Amino acid sequence: MTPELTVLALAALLQFAQFTLMAVPANLELGPGKTLSPRDRARMGGSMEEQLSPRTARLYRAMNNHFEGLILFTIAVVVVTLSGQANALTAACAWIYLAARILYVPCYAFGWTPWRSLVWAAGFVATFVIVASTLL
Repeated sequence: MTPELTVLALAALLQFAQFTLMAVPANLELGPGKTLSPRDRARMGGSMEEQLSPRTARLYRAMNNHFEGLILFTIAVVVVTLSGQANALTAACAWIYLAARILYVPCYAFGWTPWRSLVWAAGFVATFVIVASTLL
């Protein structure tokens, strides 16, 4: 397996971890009546995120942000792998992406600014470089 595919698998495991980090406190804060419901705004008395504590709401947003970033990263890994253009640069960028996504969780959870944005940008740029390198 290429380093890029290994990192993609680890990024998927990170998504599972982020879900757990968010879901456990969310269930404790909201209770099963809300978390097991269809989550209709009227039934819940507003959006789920609005009812969470600030830190749990940040973990929720960080998890959703990783879903968005993971889509682009997956595309990058598929393109570089299927085109046979994986190399030391794309492997390094994949590891940078994963490190950035891991660091992003505490940066967001604890509200560390501007670090959260800088860490996010590192992962985004690393993903961009992977894709761009296949076209050059």
